[in-house]
This record gives sequence, structure tokens and C-alpha cells, in this order.
Amino acid sequence: MKKIINKSNIENELWFSWLTRKLNSYEAFKDFESGKNPEDVAESFISVNRNAISKVLEKFDEEDKYTLDQFQKLTECEWHVFRILKLQLESRNKVRFVDFKKDKK
Repeated sequence: MKKIINKSNIENELWFSWLTRKLNSYEAFKDFESGKNPEDVAESFISVNRNAISKVLEKFDEEDKYTLDQFQKLTECEWHVFRILKLQLESRNKVRFVDFKKDKK
């Protein structure tokens, strides 16, 4: 994979390391608290990092595209895991206990 120069121009790093670092430092939860949906938060992230992302994309090769595709599949998988866990928690909260020892009238 090709390397890119990060914003400070001090060191080289792989594009996915740069992206992970930027995403982890992005204050997405502030946007969520203000009522933005995930798509809007993603658009804001892209807008804030537009120039650096443009430089990254200029250097993309086929291996980078393949890696990006694999990361996308992984994040989709993670989303499904979280969704399943959420559904299991919701269904667990809906379980009602029946006292079978009670006499029926």
C-alpha cells in the first residue's frame, strides 16, 4: 500500500491508519447529541477533512481499493453484530414472567 504524508507533514503513515486516527479523534457524539443522524455526521467528517481525503484518494491504487472494500465489509459486519445485540436486549426486556402456581378462576 502506498503511504501518504499526514497533515502535519512530519511523518508518513498508511492511509487507513490516518483515517482511523482521524475518525477516533472526531467528536461525533457531540453531533449525535445535537440531533444529527449518522449520515450527517459522516458528511461533516468528510467536509472537515476534505483536503486531506482528496490527497489520499489521488494516491489510491488497486490494493488500496481492495483494502477499503474489506474495511467496509468489516464495518457492515460490526453494524449487524451491534444491531443483533440491541435486538436481543430489547427482546429480553419484553419477557414477561407468568406465575403458573396461581389458581385460575
